[in-house]
Amino acid sequence: MKRCRPIFILSLLGVALTALWLARDEWRARQFIPQINSASRQAGVDPLLVRAVVWRESRFHPEARGSHGEIGLMQIQEIAAQQWADARHNSDFQHEHCLDPSTNTLAGAYYLGRLIKRYAAGDNPVPYALADYNAGRGNVLKWKTGEASTNSLAFIDHIGFRSTQSYVKSVMRRHALYRWLGRLGWS
Repeated sequence: MKRCRPIFILSLLGVALTALWLARDEWRARQFIPQINSASRQAGVDPLLVRAVVWRESRFHPEARGSHGEIGLMQIQEIAAQQWADARHNSDFQHEHCLDPSTNTLAGAYYLGRLIKRYAAGDNPVPYALADYNAGRGNVLKWKTGEASTNSLAFIDHIGFRSTQSYVKSVMRRHALYRWLGRLGWS
């Protein structure tokens, strides 16, 4: 019986560390939930999906900057942000405005919503939209052939960049985790 005790203690420690890790992420996320929910509502996108993208892109750091000009919570590139600004008829928009969490989530959720609509013909547009968000439309069109054109699981397997495949899977796992936590009352 004593041999089981260390395994039990290690398992309990693992659960406790996982809970602490989630709590730390949730503490950071909580300050941006109003902006994420508002932007998601305006764009018609699941707020938990937007939250998962924010988690993956910046880990909830609004001042984050990427190596290709991406900025803010959702790591918005200038061209995507400008599309949002143009749709809102915002003529004085500058990309640096995306360092503001409200502006960033509005632009990012808008862009993500457009991508989801672009790939609505398949069984699940989310993996296609996430791959486009990460690697661009041209790459998605290369990977979206044969069975992968309408089968999202086949599409994920066809993604030609390991980093994009990892990106799509991690956002989808985090989205599933947020949905599961929401059902448990942890929002």
